[in-house]
Amino acid sequence: MSPILPRVLIVSRRTIRKNKFVDFVGEYHLDLIVANGAVPVIVPRVSGINMLLKSFEPIHGVLLCEGEDIDPSWYEQNHTTCALSHEEIEEIKNLHSSDTTIDKEKDSIELTLAKLCLKRNIPYLGICRGSQVLNVASGGTLYRDITKELSKNCESKYVMHVNYDDYDDHRHVIKVVENTPLFDWFKDSLLENDKILVNSYHHQGVKKLAHGFVPMAFANDGLIEGFYDPYGYNPDEGKFVMGLQFHPERMRKPNSEDFDYPGCTFAYKEFVKAVVAYQKRQNILTSLPKPMKLNKELKNKRKIIMRSFSVTKNLYAIGRGKCLLKEAEIEVGAKFLESKTAISVLQENRLKQMEATVRNARSCVERLKQNEEREKKANNVMEKMSIEQLSDLLSFYHTMGHICSQILETKLHDVVNDNS
Repeated sequence: MSPILPRVLIVSRRTIRKNKFVDFVGEYHLDLIVANGAVPVIVPRVSGINMLLKSFEPIHGVLLCEGEDIDPSWYEQNHTTCALSHEEIEEIKNLHSSDTTIDKEKDSIELTLAKLCLKRNIPYLGICRGSQVLNVASGGTLYRDITKELSKNCESKYVMHVNYDDYDDHRHVIKVVENTPLFDWFKDSLLENDKILVNSYHHQGVKKLAHGFVPMAFANDGLIEGFYDPYGYNPDEGKFVMGLQFHPERMRKPNSEDFDYPGCTFAYKEFVKAVVAYQKRQNILTSLPKPMKLNKELKNKRKIIMRSFSVTKNLYAIGRGKCLLKEAEIEVGAKFLESKTAISVLQENRLKQMEATVRNARSCVERLKQNEEREKKANNVMEKMSIEQLSDLLSFYHTMGHICSQILETKLHDVVNDNS
């Protein structure tokens, strides 16, 4: 049987064909995911699917790509409202009619997935709209229209970000930032001043980059064309969080399937590498035995048993008179040890040592009880004696102690002489 490959979730896009809604995902995305060793799992854009995302577990990676504009309420709610006039917004809708129809269901599904990836460190690759979703999910904002909000402030560096008359073949320049993954992927193809030509299909883009992300490329007008999380990027360890505004999977030479640059496929290669590593890491974590969860009753029993062992240990280590002792506490530990049958050799040896300690402690308890009885009887007798009798008794024991010391010293001296 073939190994179970990691799963990459991709949310479909809705369109109308023959007066019916259909869902689709660009085939280039699917090809590159499969070619690099993962399985694409399409999440259909249908009502209610947002409540069923747990059914798509396990999730080893998420790829979000093209789609309509994100509902502005997702990123303008806690920021300054849009500066565009009503007339400008209507003009934008007429010019970009295929993108400005808001799809709230798709927004909800994709933003939920993006936040899930950020929470659980699941590898995430965002292409075009997917990069905008990542930025919004992380607290960033978007230009509702680049031409109206950005280009008018930098007319000398105007960039055409979408060309409907030359849709697939249109390219514009971006400058790649050094010491970023994007620079490493395209370093052998960079033009003068670290620039390359990329495709472009969008009229919106990142306005305020979310905290923690680092830009990887800029268009001439200053728009961020790629960004990533430097602390969340290590494909070998299963870490990948990145957004690209352009479409490397569609950067193909005219009338050919050949890519513009060798680096075009690297985003998918490194993304799937991270997905594979993430799956392996999750498999290891799920294979580890989970600690048994104890209810309140078992927790109390465990405390009593541990107390029993602690008392026994102290009694055996420091002896009588230096620890408070209750026989019932020792009995709890003894009964627990006697009930253990299915145990390993190591556990058995440890328990035998503990049992020996408990047995010694029991003997100690018996001796203590006997001594206590003797002391009690002696006290009863001596309480009835007069002061003179007690004084004579004390003198007698002092004399006996002196005699014992002399005899002991003599015997020890004889033993030393015999051994010399």
